[in-house]
Amino acid sequence: MGETKLFRTTIAGSLPKPFWLAEPETLWAKWRYQGDELEAAKRDAVLVWLKEQEDAGIDIVTDGEQFRIHFVHGFLEHVGGIDWDRKTKMGIRDNRYVVDVPTVTSPITRKRTVHVEEVRFTRAHTKRGLKWTLPGPMTICDTIADAHYGRRADMAMAFAAVLNEEARELEAAGADVIQFDEPAFNVFMEDVKDWGVAALERAAEGLNCKTAVHICYGYGIEANIKWKETLGSEWRQYEEIFPALNASRIDQVSLECAASKVPLSLIGLLKHKDILVGAIDVATNAIETPEQVAATLRAATEFAAPERILPCTNCGLAPLSRTVAVGKLKALADGAALMRADAG
Repeated sequence: MGETKLFRTTIAGSLPKPFWLAEPETLWAKWRYQGDELEAAKRDAVLVWLKEQEDAGIDIVTDGEQFRIHFVHGFLEHVGGIDWDRKTKMGIRDNRYVVDVPTVTSPITRKRTVHVEEVRFTRAHTKRGLKWTLPGPMTICDTIADAHYGRRADMAMAFAAVLNEEARELEAAGADVIQFDEPAFNVFMEDVKDWGVAALERAAEGLNCKTAVHICYGYGIEANIKWKETLGSEWRQYEEIFPALNASRIDQVSLECAASKVPLSLIGLLKHKDILVGAIDVATNAIETPEQVAATLRAATEFAAPERILPCTNCGLAPLSRTVAVGKLKALADGAALMRADAG
């Protein structure tokens, strides 16, 4: 993956679905095809986005999450022990919004490999570093109801075990980085320290590839936007959990730094981690200039050495148009290039 290159760029994970695959600029849009036609359309979308990422200058690429609709349910639909017809009304992210969710009714099992063939396909079509994203165990438990385990911590460990089975196979299939998405980490801070980090480490157990955790304040949902408006002039939730993450075996921590109210000084609490510095705002259609990206990265270098910084997006780009997303990818890469030039 060119480990010695400074400011290696990557993205949080998702990219817009092309118009032939699903409704553009829409979160969790339904597929336009079924069966073999759907599988072909997904693979075509991956090929397009691999080319776009490489042309933009992204060093560690992803499939753009073209193979799944929802970042959690795309994995859960292949897991046993879940009754998808038994809907339970549940408050998500500490009751930030309430939805009907499927229910765990028996022990969690992985019915089959989920993403292995998809990783193999993607790996075969790029020579760049390849990152694959999976939902984290705590966020899964905050997205699905429990009628079996009785304690979220116990259910999280059950999901962590099946995630670990999957992650080991994804590494063997060619993934260079496996990232667990844990937006719930900035909501249930006591649980993060009590069992959330332990469940995350269980999910990553035995992996030799780089491991990452993506934590964010949520994008694309009105309830998240309104919640963030109540958080004041500084978003300091990370302050409570970063020491526990710093002591964990996870290699990289991803957080938003562009146009957010997260104090960059909090990066200083992650002295032993690589930092995926979100230098691209995913909540606007405005395309950053390379100079704006470089300014965000430069500010981050006050708290982490350049060798530990990987320029990234704040979160997924899925809700944006393809044109905007491509522009932002190019800005990210060009901003990183400015930083490398400054470093000589």
